[in-house]
Amino acid sequence: MAETQTQAAETAETRGRPKTRIGIVTSNKMSKTVVVTVRRRASHAQYGKVMTRREKYKAHAEDHEPKKPTINEGDKVLIAETKRASKDKRWRVVKVLEKATIA
Repeated sequence: MAETQTQAAETAETRGRPKTRIGIVTSNKMSKTVVVTVRRRASHAQYGKVMTRREKYKAHAEDHEPKKPTINEGDKVLIAETKRASKDKRWRVVKVLEKATIA
């Protein structure tokens, strides 16, 4: 019994913190899922030019429905890595940092 508790504690320590990203919601048309675009600036490997790279992540948002959205397009959100929820979803929405201004 004591061995399993110490093994669980060791694996929790080695696992570390999940990756987090900050991005803009680009699509909220799916049920319980939003698409978040994360932009980052990176240097080109050969030429050294600083370029803007973007990547899209599908993130799980538990209380989101397309008919009555809780997260809108243009919102700035914090997403964190989690266990695989579906074929494409490996991230979850932690919190909405900034609401989009509706013009």
